[in-house]
Amino acid sequence: MKTAIHEISFNSTTITRILAAVAVILILASIGGQLLKFTFGADYLKRLVLLLSLDEEQNIPIYFSVLLMHFAALLLALITVFNRKQMMPHVSKWAILSFGLLLMAFDESSQFHERLILPSRALLKAQLFADGIFGIFYFTWVIPGIILVTALGLFFLKFLLYLPTTVRIRFLIATILYIGGAIGFELIGGHHSELYGEENLGYIMITTIEESLELSGLIFFIWTLLKYCEDHFKAMQLRFET
Repeated sequence: MKTAIHEISFNSTTITRILAAVAVILILASIGGQLLKFTFGADYLKRLVLLLSLDEEQNIPIYFSVLLMHFAALLLALITVFNRKQMMPHVSKWAILSFGLLLMAFDESSQFHERLILPSRALLKAQLFADGIFGIFYFTWVIPGIILVTALGLFFLKFLLYLPTTVRIRFLIATILYIGGAIGFELIGGHHSELYGEENLGYIMITTIEESLELSGLIFFIWTLLKYCEDHFKAMQLRFET
């Protein structure tokens, strides 16, 4: 029985440019479709607009976002394996991050957090918002979301401080981009939605910025992981028995 060794090489720049180009195309396509919808009322393009919109379910931008999350989870899993082989500290944190990205991908594809809005809104209205005005918390999932992000930040703080300064800064930039979109602009969008509804260009532009920041954060995070692999694992190899 022979063992063949195949080397895996990552070109972080090329991969990132391809992902960024796809993201830009999807963002521009979404904007173009929404402008056609609201400017000309092009009902015959409704299906195409839904297929390309950044704020719809089960369409091309959602699948692309899920693909990015799975790719990041794979890179984190590879880093976990190689760091374990090298007896590096905080291996479990890399594994937890990988699992967390898989959970995020599931949530993104199923839109599970958005399904919690109506029941949680009814509960919070009775407890905290008796006047029925939620303001920036109109999309009520952001409340547990903020709590979860804070808890995770504290949990990963020691791990983050352990990372090399350059990697730490890149992690923070990716996090700020993604959380800034997912929660920051969700707060703005919720307030706008409560006042003016969602069928208007103002809301569409808010959600476009929100989703664009999320995609940017994911792509920047993938680039960060690829650079980490380039810097720390000069030769990544997989062994297949034949």
